[in-house]
Amino acid sequence: MAERFEFLPVSKADMEERGWWWYDFLLVTGDAYVDHPSFGTAVIGRVLEAEGYRVAVLAQPDWHSADAFRAMGRPRLGVMIGSGNLDSMVAHYTAAKKRRSEDFYSPGKKAGLRPDHAVIVYANRAREAFPDLPIVIGGLEASLRRFAHYDYWDDKVRRSALADAGADILVYGMGEYATREIARRLKKKEPADSLTDIRGTAVLVSNPSVCAFDSLTLPSFEAVSSSMTDYADATRVEYEEHDPVRGKALIQPHGNRYLIVNPPAMPLSTEELDFVAELPYTKQYHPMYEPMGGVPAIEEVRFSVIHNRGCFGGCNFCSLAFHQGRMVTSRSHESVIREVTALTKFPDFKGYINDVGGPSANFRHPSCAKQLKYGMCAQKRCLAPTPCPNIDADHADYLALLRKLRNIPGVKKVFVRSGIRYDYMLEDKNQEFFAELVKYHISGQLKVAPEHCIDSVLDYMGKPHIGVYEKFMDQYRRLNDRYSKEQYIVPYLMSSHPGSTLQDAVALAEYLNSKGRQPEQVQDFYPTPGTISTCMYYTGLDPITMKPVYVAKSYHEKAMQRALLQWKRPDKRKLVLEALKEAGREDLIGYGPKCLVRPEAPAGKPTGRRAEKKPEKKAPPEPKKPSGKKAGWAKAKAKKNARPGGGRKTKG
Repeated sequence: MAERFEFLPVSKADMEERGWWWYDFLLVTGDAYVDHPSFGTAVIGRVLEAEGYRVAVLAQPDWHSADAFRAMGRPRLGVMIGSGNLDSMVAHYTAAKKRRSEDFYSPGKKAGLRPDHAVIVYANRAREAFPDLPIVIGGLEASLRRFAHYDYWDDKVRRSALADAGADILVYGMGEYATREIARRLKKKEPADSLTDIRGTAVLVSNPSVCAFDSLTLPSFEAVSSSMTDYADATRVEYEEHDPVRGKALIQPHGNRYLIVNPPAMPLSTEELDFVAELPYTKQYHPMYEPMGGVPAIEEVRFSVIHNRGCFGGCNFCSLAFHQGRMVTSRSHESVIREVTALTKFPDFKGYINDVGGPSANFRHPSCAKQLKYGMCAQKRCLAPTPCPNIDADHADYLALLRKLRNIPGVKKVFVRSGIRYDYMLEDKNQEFFAELVKYHISGQLKVAPEHCIDSVLDYMGKPHIGVYEKFMDQYRRLNDRYSKEQYIVPYLMSSHPGSTLQDAVALAEYLNSKGRQPEQVQDFYPTPGTISTCMYYTGLDPITMKPVYVAKSYHEKAMQRALLQWKRPDKRKLVLEALKEAGREDLIGYGPKCLVRPEAPAGKPTGRRAEKKPEKKAPPEPKKPSGKKAGWAKAKAKKNARPGGGRKTKG
């Protein structure tokens, strides 16, 4: 019987077919239901199922009333809510705040199947449906909005998502530990308002003395809403204390209540990661989506494997450090081998493992031995601007794993398509991994993220300086030549990041032009909730140093910076010309090899090739004078043509 019901129930009929007349938890998600370990709802659902709870999934419900939330009946223990794999506002809007026309996490890529601020809307509907039931919010959206935070789309500071959702508890980070503990205690009939001491959670209380951990008090919601300095100061402390070993609880007043954000949960051990990864996922989207065209998001991960968690790269614009954390843990070789072997049995498997990766593919262990005892350094980075002397740059374990996967029967190729940290790779004195990466594991293109070429901008990004990227590229070219490979680099580049001036954008365009590169895709900086870069964007302050930082805020300047990185596109020409003039770089307007665009033509005259001077038409040569008999015939013909009426007699 169990084999017939591979997916978790999604309807009352599903539950009745299983013989369920009650269930424990309702999981609500803003994504379509995809039962794959890359999707947070699937992971939490399977973890609860493994603990013996009955779980039902409500995917992309109609949020205009509470009816959809009541459709499967009242769960015994609680409702758990997430917006999906993306923040719902990022899923809906571009960096220019334009509505997206597609949603890859929805059936048939249909947009509009979840609300803006989905966690808040869903939680309010769940409260309407079940007034006295414990409600838990989690996932990426809740995690990054756990404190008072700047919202780019509203252009203001919003309260913690917990306050606006009216939920009982918020789970942040990778939520397996917190979810299990919440479920266990709710099953024991402990009141929801007593669950104030669970790591990896946040609660709103009337008395801050209930905090169970050593704590620090942040500037209040009211303070960070009105003071840029207070907002930046709060952001710095939030990042410094986001550590499972040495981190303290943080208390942030919200009106007459207090937000308590407990310290992060410890990362799962290798054994725990193996267990979670090998729960009975179907690795498919639910069949109810088949008539709608399926769920496109599955395609990138269907034949991919996640082997690690966490990222000590610490890019300031990335949410990973504030969500998964900087401490890296990984799965065992045996577990990954079992997963890949199982994938080879799928009927549509063609022999290619698309990725063996994670947040950064080439991280398999903590960045140094000290952090296991003392935690991550509060005010230092592992890799930027230069690698820490204590860093343990060793790819031996990852290389050994890839070698084993290559030898599994039925596997033709194993690719690494997640981004790699090339600065970390260069720190490894043994270049065996780099060589085998080039020889065996690149599917034509390797993704890396230099982001910019100006070192001061890279410092604001938390990225290595451009010289490191150039050193990497030199070695990459040499290795491709050694193995007679024609493989390329896909460099991720970002425009308008805080600290990047118009002159810096021009310099980046010059750099790319000198390298013969014209990027087709450029990411304009997107101020997503909770990141250090978003704090810079909002406050104009670097929260680490508290010094002012330049920010391009107007849509027009952001458009010019982006256009400069795509200077050859005809639709960007006008913006590029304007940007170069405003930056005082008219020397790049012309016809030389270093120029980015040709000059504007006077009104009414063409530019480019059409402006090139056409050769003047030559007059046709005069006919040669006839001689001999031909000369006599010519004279007679001329005399005849001179008569009135021409060469033919007419009736008059």
